[in-house]
Amino acid sequence: MTWLWRICFSLALVPGLLAGARVSGTVELADSRDPGVRKHKDYSGVVVWLDGAGPPPAGPVKTVQMVQKNKRFTPHVLAIQVGTTVDFPNYDPIFHNAFSNFSGQPFDVGLYPPGTSQKVRFHREGVVRVFCNIHPTMSAVIVVLKTPYFAVTSRSGAFAIEPAPPGEYTLRVFHERSSEATLKALERKLTVPPGGIELPPIRISESGYIQTPHKNKYGLDYPPVPDERVGYPGGRNP
Repeated sequence: MTWLWRICFSLALVPGLLAGARVSGTVELADSRDPGVRKHKDYSGVVVWLDGAGPPPAGPVKTVQMVQKNKRFTPHVLAIQVGTTVDFPNYDPIFHNAFSNFSGQPFDVGLYPPGTSQKVRFHREGVVRVFCNIHPTMSAVIVVLKTPYFAVTSRSGAFAIEPAPPGEYTLRVFHERSSEATLKALERKLTVPPGGIELPPIRISESGYIQTPHKNKYGLDYPPVPDERVGYPGGRNP
């Protein structure tokens, strides 16, 4: 089902037109088995963006970070525009090896020690699922978009895309625990007026989601992870 919101204003009556408009709203996750969603109403990590009819404007060259610390990638979900470089600093006292062998953009930065970093430039649109070749519990998602008009939801599910030039767009969403069919059904045509727009709540179902173990970069099962408590606060001494 597709909804169409149209709010018309006289351009001459709206100040700050050249600064762009604000597109905001909230997302709610439903039918989830995740404890963070069910118990704590954590609706973070949903990517919302606007696709326009014409070619997207070229944004400035950017470098952003996806930190490795406490055997986690932070942020867990990162949205970027095509051409952005992602820095993967290793803040743990152990080695890491970030990689992706999914269709979004395969990469492998290799094994690198604590206190160092590796960078990857993302030049193709798509969803990149990131893992560590040593630690099977580490995972993240990088959503690479052609458009610069995007946002990632906070814990409350709130998002705001700004500044977005007034015009006609298609609103799209990505959530890692929803099917492609579910996300496709949520797409909608949207007219952004000069004064901005507050969207009705977007409800995303996680029904049918099944988490499956991933393989390492060689396509094999992970070997047992060695004891790496050395160097961590409260861990054993070398």
